[in-house]
Amino acid sequence: MKTVSTISELRAALAEHRRAGRSIGLVPTMGYLHVGHMELMRLARSENDVVVASIFVNPLQFGPSEDLAKYPRDLARDEGMLEESGVDFLFAPGVSDMYPRPMETVVDLPKLGSELEGAVRPGHFAGVATVVTKLFNIVQPDRAYFGEKDFQQLQIIRRMVEDLAQPVAVVGVPTVREADGLACSSRNVYLTAEERRAAAIVPKALEEAERLIASGLTDPAAVEKGVTEFLSSEPLARPEVVALRDPETLEPIGTIADKPVLLLLFVRFGTTKLLDNRVIAPKTARLAKVA
Repeated sequence: MKTVSTISELRAALAEHRRAGRSIGLVPTMGYLHVGHMELMRLARSENDVVVASIFVNPLQFGPSEDLAKYPRDLARDEGMLEESGVDFLFAPGVSDMYPRPMETVVDLPKLGSELEGAVRPGHFAGVATVVTKLFNIVQPDRAYFGEKDFQQLQIIRRMVEDLAQPVAVVGVPTVREADGLACSSRNVYLTAEERRAAAIVPKALEEAERLIASGLTDPAAVEKGVTEFLSSEPLARPEVVALRDPETLEPIGTIADKPVLLLLFVRFGTTKLLDNRVIAPKTARLAKVA
């Protein structure tokens, strides 16, 4: 594996592979890798001739009240994990490499980006869309891989690619979970031992939503209320967002009928906010599929 930090060096390294007609897969990350990231690398390795992983803690997606400096970083550890996973190139630029001057150009999806997480983190998804667009321009990948745990981010990137006719296939990869069901996340290291034990209620809340919908509830507000009450039974859990939405548009739904619905959770434990989600097929949809 070769580690590069400048745009020009990476472009030069990839040019010969592109001329030879080799396919290129990109896995963008902010580092401090875990087994969920390794699943992205594994899939990228199986589907492409050349795999590029990027590690860049992007300041554009951090708000003024969010501590960019405290985001966990361990490049040497990450390099070892990527080497073992068969990545060909690690692009690990500094802020001065990616943004030599303050950015005047912003890629924004005002509607999708202001919903849900975007409502409590204004400007976050504009920062995500801008840096991902820049990475796409630098790497020019055939495919790019993103985890389904960050479902809103995944849908925003898919819509951005469609709207801007960016020539890259966006591949969503199912969430990898720890033994108790908690979604793997770099944020998990922020949890105290007590908070980590309490956080097991988050995946259980997804199961509770499945149960409520399977019981025949068709009112989204009733399901959201039931899941919120379930989460609130854990004293350390503070549910910030419990929302049933359309899985494709992220828009609110009027009723749970015969189409799958998306449950999105943002739950805070101390200073750490955990995200999780599940696409749930109502019983009528499951029966229709079987028929």
